[in-house]
Amino acid sequence: MATREPPPQPPPAAPPEAAEPEGADRYEAVAPHWFYRKVADPRERWVPFSAQDSERLEEAHGSGRAREDLVVPTSGGRYDVHLKTRQRVAVYWDEEVSEVRRCTWFYKGDKDNKYIPYSESFSEELEEAYMIAVTLDEWKKKLESPSREIIILHNPKLMVHYHPVATSDDWGSTPTEQGRPRTVKRGVENIAAEIPNGEPLQIDHLVFVVHGIGPACDIRFRSIVQCVNDFRNVSLSMLQAHFRKAQEQQQIGRVEFLPVNWHSSLHSTGVDVDLERITLPSINRLRHFINDTILDVFFYNSSTYCQTIVDTVASEMNRLHQLFMQRNPHFSGGVSIAGHSLGSLILFDLLTNQKAAPEEAEHSEQGSRTSSSHRGTEDVKEILKKLELSEYCDVFEKEKMDRQALFLCTEKNLKEMGIPLGPRMKILHYISSEKEMQDQSTAAPRHSGDHGAEPGSPSQRDPDDGRNCQYRDIGLGQVSANYPQLNYKPTIFFAFGSPIGMFLTVRGVKRINPNYSLPTCKGFFNIFHPFDPVAYRIEPMIVPDLEFEPMLLPHHKGRKRMHLELKEGLTRMSVDLKNNLLGSLRVAWQSFTRAQLPALEAASTDTASTDAEAEPEGSTEKEPDTKPEEPPSAVKEEPPPINVGRLNGGNRIDYVLQEKPIESFNEYLFALQGHLCYWESEDTVLLVLKEIYQTQGIALDQPLPGSQ
Repeated sequence: MATREPPPQPPPAAPPEAAEPEGADRYEAVAPHWFYRKVADPRERWVPFSAQDSERLEEAHGSGRAREDLVVPTSGGRYDVHLKTRQRVAVYWDEEVSEVRRCTWFYKGDKDNKYIPYSESFSEELEEAYMIAVTLDEWKKKLESPSREIIILHNPKLMVHYHPVATSDDWGSTPTEQGRPRTVKRGVENIAAEIPNGEPLQIDHLVFVVHGIGPACDIRFRSIVQCVNDFRNVSLSMLQAHFRKAQEQQQIGRVEFLPVNWHSSLHSTGVDVDLERITLPSINRLRHFINDTILDVFFYNSSTYCQTIVDTVASEMNRLHQLFMQRNPHFSGGVSIAGHSLGSLILFDLLTNQKAAPEEAEHSEQGSRTSSSHRGTEDVKEILKKLELSEYCDVFEKEKMDRQALFLCTEKNLKEMGIPLGPRMKILHYISSEKEMQDQSTAAPRHSGDHGAEPGSPSQRDPDDGRNCQYRDIGLGQVSANYPQLNYKPTIFFAFGSPIGMFLTVRGVKRINPNYSLPTCKGFFNIFHPFDPVAYRIEPMIVPDLEFEPMLLPHHKGRKRMHLELKEGLTRMSVDLKNNLLGSLRVAWQSFTRAQLPALEAASTDTASTDAEAEPEGSTEKEPDTKPEEPPSAVKEEPPPINVGRLNGGNRIDYVLQEKPIESFNEYLFALQGHLCYWESEDTVLLVLKEIYQTQGIALDQPLPGSQ
């Protein structure tokens, strides 16, 4: 029985080769992440690519084509990474080339406690040593870096990097573990790096952004590229917050914003050298700041340098558009333009001097030729009907008289046509009054073809008059320059903190014709901060006889700022108190004055005096009930729609931001900040996105209160 039931034997010991997989299972290869080095002033930092870009770079790296110079587009196609040389190159603008690194191991820096990646070759050595330590469970491994620094792997969670200690030993010394240790981490998931979210590949719309005066565009003296990067990042967050439904249904992707730089081209003409010769040596920094920024306004008002500026802006936007279309051949969206400060004025002057496409111009000319006589005759019939002279329509039609010919008629011509004296006087009086009205009103900024204006309006009279007045914009102060043509038709023009209204007024334009519209751009939005010292309104130049407030931009969170609501509530309360107080004083005064009359009549009858005394008592009870109710009803009444012309397709033009609570304490203190706040303003970005996607029939998830 014992032989039949032997005791259970332990399993045979595994050979050493079979024990390795059990230990090796604990080792997992590190997941690499790609970084690029960003140099900012004296310090540098390593910035991670988005997860999408890093995956694409890793895929290209592992494709086995390392010897080829593979180019991988990153950051939404704005940067190309050359894998062979490990360089990150800007596509649309000039920028210093950045180093790119495939990162797996990191150490903490000395200055800002940011983690810095080791070189790729040394990271491979560290990874190999880590794999051996984990597999064999042998730690306390020491490695020496190329710079003679010591890294010790104590355990998987404790790895330290030591600086070498400099000694004066003539015989030489070896690095020791002395000195201040640094923390070493393996894998990007252990360093708490802020990996940016990827951008949608689909681009729905393209926006070119032109800067204002000087090389710096915000209070932190950043360039236009950095400011537009912020604007783009805010737009991505606003798309996720307010267009989530459209994103989930894959109806939209994103809007691309590209900066346009003209300042460097202007100041590379040698003008800075000329200014340096005549600049006084005192207050050196202030004078150089003025030469580099404020003088840009004077440069633009010089015909010589204005030509340089408009040529640079137009050629740069055309170059960017062509390059963008080459890199995105399937792009079918629209193109808009945006300008900040002086940049908005440059774009406005460019747009006012654009011409329609040749085929459209030819079509419109042919249509005008075929219908000019008929339309002119119809205009004459309407004029005669207005003057109650319809019986003479046949006479004018027989003579082929149109509106232009009618306005050239003299009394002798009308007499020869057989028009009696009375009707002649009516017609001549009408012609003289119309000419006088046209002379008194100042037309809109003129260009070679005022498309969209109605016949007879101040901005488009007759064809001959249009040819004679095609340079009237120069007479009204616009700088004499040969304005280049853009290769596309902008959908919308956005102006941020714009002095367009002030410049037009200084040039002599008192009014903008309500029928005027930009030749190739049908949308125009003038967006400004209430404390912006450079911004001016546009709508009062179109409707000068009517006082009205600009459109208040709704807050991006769907409400009005609390301090503005409080201010409105206090204003409404003060109005109510004022009206109640005035009403009480008025009633008291009336009761006092009316009380004297019954006193005089008291001698006649007692009943009359009692009736007279009862009357003011009744009035004191009724009037306070009716008077105070008037102001609230006036507040609740919605203002009638305001016709601001065709400059923005009949829609409102001026939009004002809501100031922040801290800004309301001192307007002067935040004036400069008000002019430079647009790059990070969620409300501004949301309006831009709303108007762009509205052209595609896509609306916000939730309509914001107070928006059109």
